[in-house]
Amino acid sequence: MGEWRDLHDGWVLSVAGGTDDVPAEIAGAEVAATVPGCVHTDLLAAGLIPDPYLDRNEYDLAWIGRTDWRYTTTFDWAPGDDDRVDLVCDGLDTVASIELNGQPVGTTENMHRSYRFDVASMLREGGNELVVTFSSALRYAEQMRDKLGNLPGPNSATPEPFNFIRKMACNFGWDWGPVLVTAGIWKPIRLHSWSTARLARVRPLVTVEEGVGRVRVLADIERVGGEESPLNLVAWLAGARAQIEVAEGALSAELDLEVRDPDLWWPHGHGDQPLYDLEVALIPSVVDGAEEPGEDVWARRIGFRQVELDTTPDAAGAEAGSAFTIRVNGVPVFARGANWIPDDCFPTRVDAGRYRARLQQAKDANIDLLRVWGGGLYEKDEFYQAADELGILVWQDFLFACASYPEESPIGAEVEAEARENVARLMPHPSLVLWNGNNENIWGWFDWGWQARVGDRTWGKGYYLQVLPEVVAQTDPTRPYWPGSPYSGTFDIHPNADEHGCKHVWDVWNQRDYSGYRDYVPRFVAEFGFQGPPTWATLTRAVHDEPLAPDSPGVLSHQKATEGNDKLARGLAPHFPEPATVEDWHWMTQLNQARALTFGIEHFRSHRGRCMGTVVWQLNDCWPVTSWAAVDGDARRKPLWYALRDVYDPRLLTVQPRENGLEAIFVHEGTADDSSTWATEVVLERRSFAGEVFGHWSTSVEVEAGSTASVRIPADVATPTDPLSELLVVTAGDRRTTWYFGEDKDLAYPDPDLDVDVTTHGSETRVRVTTRTLVRDLALFADRLDPAASVDDMLVTLLPGESHTFRISGLGREVSAEEVGRAPVLRCANDVRVTTSG
Repeated sequence: MGEWRDLHDGWVLSVAGGTDDVPAEIAGAEVAATVPGCVHTDLLAAGLIPDPYLDRNEYDLAWIGRTDWRYTTTFDWAPGDDDRVDLVCDGLDTVASIELNGQPVGTTENMHRSYRFDVASMLREGGNELVVTFSSALRYAEQMRDKLGNLPGPNSATPEPFNFIRKMACNFGWDWGPVLVTAGIWKPIRLHSWSTARLARVRPLVTVEEGVGRVRVLADIERVGGEESPLNLVAWLAGARAQIEVAEGALSAELDLEVRDPDLWWPHGHGDQPLYDLEVALIPSVVDGAEEPGEDVWARRIGFRQVELDTTPDAAGAEAGSAFTIRVNGVPVFARGANWIPDDCFPTRVDAGRYRARLQQAKDANIDLLRVWGGGLYEKDEFYQAADELGILVWQDFLFACASYPEESPIGAEVEAEARENVARLMPHPSLVLWNGNNENIWGWFDWGWQARVGDRTWGKGYYLQVLPEVVAQTDPTRPYWPGSPYSGTFDIHPNADEHGCKHVWDVWNQRDYSGYRDYVPRFVAEFGFQGPPTWATLTRAVHDEPLAPDSPGVLSHQKATEGNDKLARGLAPHFPEPATVEDWHWMTQLNQARALTFGIEHFRSHRGRCMGTVVWQLNDCWPVTSWAAVDGDARRKPLWYALRDVYDPRLLTVQPRENGLEAIFVHEGTADDSSTWATEVVLERRSFAGEVFGHWSTSVEVEAGSTASVRIPADVATPTDPLSELLVVTAGDRRTTWYFGEDKDLAYPDPDLDVDVTTHGSETRVRVTTRTLVRDLALFADRLDPAASVDDMLVTLLPGESHTFRISGLGREVSAEEVGRAPVLRCANDVRVTTSG
């Protein structure tokens, strides 16, 4: 019932006007263009611009975002018997006009949705010319701002009016991203030839209850002209087949399928991720007993699971607080999460393999929820497919972030259209468990001085409280919706309250020491984070300053946070001495980032039950930059990644201060592979840094799955004689944690006394480190040996006489123990104090 033809070949790119700043060699050139792609990547591939990610090149390329661009291709066409031929544009970025053989086809103003145009009358036999002209998105946003009236939101870190155009907001810069305003055909562009009717949209409503999985297939149908022929809607699922006749002229139909005792889909660790093939076909007639679908087929993989957002008030009443807990298949899940931003400023470079690699890194760090942040994208299908297969829950923001947004035309209509399309597109994915209205905009209305500036104009509230919840309820009522992050559930309570809803904690990074995390016990922390630079290999690939320094021009151009380096220094000062070299600065700020997030997550997880989620800012980067990410812009894992893997372990052992003294707290998530009671012997010791035991106590603990337990540490073990040279060591089976009585800058760390042995085992290099002293947070930086190398472990604390083996992969040469066993390859907290204080 249809034939698709890609139009991805033969495109050329040229300047269409808009600015006088275009270099002469580009102004009159025709450049071979890749579709899908964008202007920046085409110019880069042609060697006409430098890499915008290197040094300060971003600033020299600002003219690209103010230029109009034209994409042109030619193709041959032979008429067929089809009644309709549509030009289908899956994604145009952003303000485009389309012409076919000199005739106007249509215009677009939204990066986040697709467009379809009937072009049958414009096609001609033989050669055809297709032209897509992109006006500057930046100038369009400025014009819309001037037309509708300025609204608050953009600031010194993001000054451009990104809130006046439906485009990836962080293209206009963010406090971790460059200003690289893109244009181009960023998703497939195709011709679709069809007759009679087609499936315009399919929505599977997937539910499971009392051992029965049900799928209600809702199909929207487009017919050719006045065509009223009878049709049949057919669906196949898990060996079941359902069929319904569609009445003459009807534009929608629905049918139901059932699967008895389906295998349930779970987030990883809680169970498996079984997926079922669902196929839906619209065909003119059905032969009895036919097993194969017809030509017009919609096919996806679905999973059976229940999901709900539990916001039940506390027993003492709403004044005391209310829950914010994601439940999957009836089980409350503590979300061990991270925020996701676009993985590249040029999203066409992010393919299925890159999505899979990044989400595998998340899973390997024990992350079971990713929040797709509202200043980015509704990611491509491959992102959600990877999340389905890996068992990673997805919290999806609608695309509004850190600004007030006009609700007037044409923006209001575009918002509703993109929301309906993307809710329908993503609803087959079992990983998607929550739709969220916006990022920080309700908070901004309360706390950022917006109300006086907005007055009686619209600012987005209508989207969050009316348009978007209606779209979700009408399009996919199987999933919960929440109006914003942070949000308390009502405008009568501050949106960033501890007691209700989800919270963002940013005063710690912006104004305070990370010990401030202990001042909060929120119900769910949807954002909090601490900065650190990228890995050394990533930093030095992107920045070529001579000399390299924290404040050298290239390094500063890759630090986008307001007063970012000052905040790094302020966050470092309570814990470490001032770095003496750029390499010490690099190591200490990375270590401090890992320490800060470990501190915060251990605190929040220790209150499991009241607090039911921590979503750190952020998993990934879109380019090489100093940021809050755990995985840097070159996909290398920072020390924070290893810290997250440890602190997000399903079984967490931590020492926390409580009202009556120190307590050892045991958190047991109760995953599918480990759902029994955690029963363990516990040994608590106060030791000197030299290894002497000054206090000893042991007990046993049993922790029920999905709960916590605590042991108060006896005073003689918890009270040091010399706070600066003693530590607590708590051991529970194969888990161990430590507690120090002072800050690194004050502690009497011994000089590290290490033996290092290097052996090769096939493609793996093993480095065994044995210590005769306490060594805290031992880290091996494999990228200092080879930029392609990575290491399996980091931030390992060893007591005197202990050993640990690091495994390095990707090392392209042999290395010696002498090379590996010293800075900058092997670092620890001890040697920072030694090298900086002499």
